[in-house]
Amino acid sequence: MIANIRRLFWILLGGLFVGLGILGAVLPLLPSTVFLVLAAGCFSKSSPRLHTWLLRLPYAGPLVRDFQAGLGMPLGAKWMAVGMIVLATGVSGWRFIPVWWGQLAWALIGMAGILFILFCVPTRLTLSQAKSNSA
Repeated sequence: MIANIRRLFWILLGGLFVGLGILGAVLPLLPSTVFLVLAAGCFSKSSPRLHTWLLRLPYAGPLVRDFQAGLGMPLGAKWMAVGMIVLATGVSGWRFIPVWWGQLAWALIGMAGILFILFCVPTRLTLSQAKSNSA
């Protein structure tokens, strides 16, 4: 009984993350890949069929598989993520936070995200980069 409730919880949570990932694919400042990676983690605990389905999706599947394999993020995607963080924190901090200390705190949160992406997330080399590094 408890195992069935736990399985249902993970499936529902994974479904929520898939929904957020779909929203992130169409809304400009909401990430999609992170939610799909979270969904894959939930489905791996609850439903091999849903986990396989997610990994076989044409757009999301390769990104999730690369993350699970520890291959990292392409350099272009890293720069896109950094640019989006700068844009999102800059515009939202300037537009929606009226006090300077709140804007500063928001900017520091954005900087923490940028530092995490640049220094903690591995960079996946493209085939041409790998060839030039080995020569």
